[in-house]
Amino acid sequence: MSGIVDQVLNGVVKGALSEILTKTGIRKTRRARRTKSTGSLAGGIVGSVLEAAINAAIKPKPAKKQVSKRRTAAARSRQRYR
Repeated sequence: MSGIVDQVLNGVVKGALSEILTKTGIRKTRRARRTKSTGSLAGGIVGSVLEAAINAAIKPKPAKKQVSKRRTAAARSRQRYR
């Protein structure tokens, strides 16, 4: 009888340990590789100025429309009491 109990206990412990060990394994996530920049004109301020000039020559963006923003009721009441 004690032999059967020992076998059952050993089986349960062995199964639990194997399950714990498989779940605690280190999983590596894939990292995205950085791509090398393709021949920029120059770094720093000169590069940014040149890039801005080139982009402006290609296609200028339309001006943004100005939007008036209404104050909230709380902001208006605060302004009233100042």
